Amino acid sequence: MSDPIRIAAPEIPLACGPACCGPVPFVRTENLRLDYGEKTAFEDVSLDICAGCITALVGPSGCGKTSFLSCLNRLTDILPGARVSGRIMMGAQDIRSPKTDVIDLRRRVGMIFQKPNPFPLSIWRNMELPLREHGASAKPELAATIETALRDVGLWDEVKDRLHKNALALSGGQQQRLCIARALALKPKALLMDEPCSALDPISSGIVEDLIVSMRHRFTILIVTHNLAQARRIADFTALFWIQDGSGRLIEKNSTQQMFESPQNPLTAAYVSGMRG
Repeated sequence: MSDPIRIAAPEIPLACGPACCGPVPFVRTENLRLDYGEKTAFEDVSLDICAGCITALVGPSGCGKTSFLSCLNRLTDILPGARVSGRIMMGAQDIRSPKTDVIDLRRRVGMIFQKPNPFPLSIWRNMELPLREHGASAKPELAATIETALRDVGLWDEVKDRLHKNALALSGGQQQRLCIARALALKPKALLMDEPCSALDPISSGIVEDLIVSMRHRFTILIVTHNLAQARRIADFTALFWIQDGSGRLIEKNSTQQMFESPQNPLTAAYVSGMRG
């Protein structure tokens, strides 16, 4: 059996804007479709996710946004009855190839869920376990990586004196930042975020939102949000999903400014104005 293929992700550009969306996509989907048994979650989605930028996925519940995220690091592999068709290109590689190293893919493309999901272990063990799973073993290396990741999310000064306390004792906002730090410790290229602020109080939500903005250019970020104001504040690009003929469809994708100020599709115009959705 041949060795699994490790995906060489494209380099992230230094600047972000509409010009970088065409030539430097981090991920490109082509006619992507996902079915759960007899139910089609979404279909015919061809979308470029711009490297080094924040892209927001918006639209009503049930239109396939979260399901689309789950395809991009192949979490669909573990969902019973899930069938994916179409292509997902990362650089020159189709990540749906059976030769793809899925563990390496999930390291490169981290996932942050709607509800914070720290392990019921200490803060230190939450950070240490994935690092050891991916081959880190030297204690000085582990300690340096953990501290750097916790500093990156603004959590180090808040937890440095209780690293061996249970992570579940942290506040909701702290737990979500710990989950982001846990992903950052693996040095990903991209982060998939499924409504990362929706389970948090307004103050914690603001802290996490500011953190997401601070990571622009360093990472490619794809965030599902029902909060149109949030999408407008933080996203470089916005894509609208909608339910048509019983399945999710991509309606429009453009720069966030264009989407909110001069949408091309009448459905987009109705949604961003609050007339639909």
